[in-house]
Amino acid sequence: MPLSVVLIEPDIPQNTGAIMRLCACLQVPLHLIEPFGFIWDEQKLKRGGLDYLDKVALFRHIDYDHFIADCKPRRRVLFTTHASEAIDNFSFTDDDFLLFGSESRGAPESIHATVDKKIKIPMADNTRSLNLATSIAFVLGAATRRTNHGAATIK
Repeated sequence: MPLSVVLIEPDIPQNTGAIMRLCACLQVPLHLIEPFGFIWDEQKLKRGGLDYLDKVALFRHIDYDHFIADCKPRRRVLFTTHASEAIDNFSFTDDDFLLFGSESRGAPESIHATVDKKIKIPMADNTRSLNLATSIAFVLGAATRRTNHGAATIK
């Protein structure tokens, strides 16, 4: 499996649509782990994803256990504000699965216990978090640049 983005129980369909568009443009597979905090409705997703929704390599999993069984990820990297290691010097690999929790709750503690790495995006003091789509764009920019994957290899 190539470098992939994994959304764990996303809450906001417009964010999910924007992330689908981002992954389509960068040619990065997107895995969505249910349950979602919204009803799957292409109209709501199209608001953020425009006409890119049919261009993304999209995989839906009914829960985290099915995701693990289906994909057998070699390395799971969770991006969380609760990490101690920052993205600055993190060494991405071509087959990393980049995990992101829901907008309202983050990733469940049960998932925190199963990942190989926890990484954070440095932010100013007294700030809580970035928008999920913004965070993923930031991380994919670093990951694709450091691994020559996705958009970095598109001619």
